Amino acid sequence: MFRMLLLSALLLIGRTVQAAPVSGEFPSIDGGTLSLSDWRGQPVLVVNTASQCGFTGQYAGLQKLQDTYGPKGLVVLAVPSDSFNQELDTASEVKEFCELNYDLTLPMTDITPVTGPQAHPFYKAVAAETGFVPGWNFNKILLSPDGEVVATFGSTTRPDSRMLRRQVEALLR
Repeated sequence: MFRMLLLSALLLIGRTVQAAPVSGEFPSIDGGTLSLSDWRGQPVLVVNTASQCGFTGQYAGLQKLQDTYGPKGLVVLAVPSDSFNQELDTASEVKEFCELNYDLTLPMTDITPVTGPQAHPFYKAVAAETGFVPGWNFNKILLSPDGEVVATFGSTTRPDSRMLRRQVEALLR
């Protein structure tokens, strides 16, 4: 019970952190590679997502965040993951689901582990630098234009939350 309460409390809190720049390359859901270095000079919000999660509706908010702040430089990167056993079976199913249900145009990675020994090197680097490990789907990692982790947010922090938007706006100034 205590562990569940602690996990819930951590998911509610947006943490501001200071860390060395992190980088990484992800396989794109469209084929090829997505490299964080391609967005150097822009803030990037990295979000581990899942198509069958209670938080899946946040896709709409992530797209709105990209539509609102993308022209000013923000990149929202969706990282579909089955680390919590709530993702569809294939990348093509994920892509189709997101396009049909959310008209998603965000850059998306292929299905990627975000926790445990199989976690993607980006998530391992974030954990090593900041101690932050996604506790569930739709955790958010905000990177500065220099690639530093400046804030992390749990699943319950919606993309339209004032706290998240303020952090993004501060990086766009």
